[in-house]
Amino acid sequence: MHQQGYIGRKMRLPKLKEKPAIVITTFGSSSQGKVAIEHFKQKLNQSFSEYELYWAYTSEIIRKKEQLPSLQETLAQIESAGYRKAIVQPLHIFPGTEYQQLLETCNYFPGLRTIVGETLCHRWDFIKEVLEVVSSDFLIGEDCLNLLALHGTPLAADPVNATYLGIERLVAGLYSNVLAASIEGVPDHEAVINQINRNNQDRMIKKTRIIPMMFLAGIHVEDDLMGADDSWRTMLENMGIAVDCPTIEYNNTTYYKGLAFREKCIDFFTDRLTRALTILTYY
Repeated sequence: MHQQGYIGRKMRLPKLKEKPAIVITTFGSSSQGKVAIEHFKQKLNQSFSEYELYWAYTSEIIRKKEQLPSLQETLAQIESAGYRKAIVQPLHIFPGTEYQQLLETCNYFPGLRTIVGETLCHRWDFIKEVLEVVSSDFLIGEDCLNLLALHGTPLAADPVNATYLGIERLVAGLYSNVLAASIEGVPDHEAVINQINRNNQDRMIKKTRIIPMMFLAGIHVEDDLMGADDSWRTMLENMGIAVDCPTIEYNNTTYYKGLAFREKCIDFFTDRLTRALTILTYY
């Protein structure tokens, strides 16, 4: 009798969930970028209120600092909660090394059927749509220049370098006063700024606007782009060029304007997630 009672208790398994869980993955932020993440969360909760949303963070440093879960930890959590299907939607802008690592994690995670959504700029049509959105902040005038700031990668063999270099050529062809440069890798920002200096011997360019093509305008924008020491801003100011970066007022505070603060880009991420949900219905 004792044996049968034990077996009965063992067989009371949790009921499996019919709908998939949604996992949003982001690098994370310990600076002003946290506010943009919260803004995005609010919008996402409104659009997908019928689903349970989980979050995972890819930066080990930020995870330790903020006590946040990794993707593996979040997938294990939703599996133990009775889910057998999941959508993992990254907030990456380009499908680089981190995106490939995310795919591997999901493909080899046991017990879950997982679909990974596409990045914001996964296709050239998507890239043109994002450029159309950020173009609303472009400076206009022969004495003005717009400089798109890409994150880039330090890995020379990373296939995503083709995308970064393609964007450099794309914006040069589409716009008369727009250049692109990366914080890491290509197109190399020092080379691009040196080119600006060489082409500006007659001091025709009076003002440059640095526009982050990054989800969060966090530490990279605060330090690498607009910082007081050895930043893109100081390099350009040393040439006699005035520099600014788009900002936005949110909850009575001024923030640099990353893509997470552009409502249309939030809609684009919603589109990526909706597409992934549709694909999962066939598997």
